[in-house]
Amino acid sequence: MAIELLEWLAATPLSSGLRRSALVYMVVNAAHILSIGLLIGAILPLDLRLVGLFGSVPLAVVGPFLSRAAAIGLVGAVVTGFALFSVRPIEYAGNPAFLVKLGLLGLGIVNAALVHAGAAWRRAVSGSAPAFGLRLQAALSAATWISAILAGRWIGFV
Repeated sequence: MAIELLEWLAATPLSSGLRRSALVYMVVNAAHILSIGLLIGAILPLDLRLVGLFGSVPLAVVGPFLSRAAAIGLVGAVVTGFALFSVRPIEYAGNPAFLVKLGLLGLGIVNAALVHAGAAWRRAVSGSAPAFGLRLQAALSAATWISAILAGRWIGFV
């Protein structure tokens, strides 16, 4: 079943269009890199602020902004990543680095959802000092997203 789904994906117009046009592939790849840059460029400063660095920067101001910017970057990275995956889905599905990257992306997304659903986040962006648990979640977030980047780079070497 999974192989048939991957073969179907490889035969879609999206996949064949990306394979046929180096220019389109390059633009999608560049958009993927830019989206990752937005995600990491927003989430790391937010995580560092939550951990306790940059204490003079008001979390009530930067927290919601950086969180939304990271979400936009994540959506862009997932959409463009899916398009790039469609070019060689069977190969990527068998690549251990790709599978690690997917697991880390899942962990990062679940952690972010838990952070934003929690009362500690709401208190922190309302002006309270980040609770210890929120600081731990921020440290986990930074480690997870950096690891996902490393796993993504590893894909081409496996």
